[in-house]
Amino acid sequence: MKPKVSIIMGSTSDLPVMEKAAALLNEFEIPFEINALSAHRTPREVEQFASNADQNGIKVIIAAAGMAAHLPGVIASMTTIPVIGVPINASLDGMDALLAIVQMPPGIPVATVGINGSLNAAILTVQILALSDEKIKIKLAQYKEDLKKKIVEANEQLSKVKYNFKTN
Repeated sequence: MKPKVSIIMGSTSDLPVMEKAAALLNEFEIPFEINALSAHRTPREVEQFASNADQNGIKVIIAAAGMAAHLPGVIASMTTIPVIGVPINASLDGMDALLAIVQMPPGIPVATVGINGSLNAAILTVQILALSDEKIKIKLAQYKEDLKKKIVEANEQLSKVKYNFKTN
């Protein structure tokens, strides 16, 4: 089994956040790999990964980083594969990472999700892959339908909650 998606994080300390992405890709039965690479500590390895990702069959890269958060942008500068950046709340409530990832120069885009938003990064990855894979597209439609059902059920539960001045 060859991976279609790479989850790259600056450090294994990012794994608790990135596990949500891994779990969703696993649920959708999409082969993926997880690696720790650092734009600052292992720049040669980052370059080797990014420049070979396409020929290795990678279709989407989810790159997470905190603090200076250069990893997603550095990877995006070295490949034509879509890169989704996940800012990690490592300092300054994650705002430093968010701004570092979202403020890319023209020509080097990084799709950026919210701070610690690895689940949304995985959903966006699934949506990208669904464009060319009917099996994934069907699973994605069911996933979205299940999200709707959860809200309908939540509202049914809320309707049973009683307060003297509650009007619904």
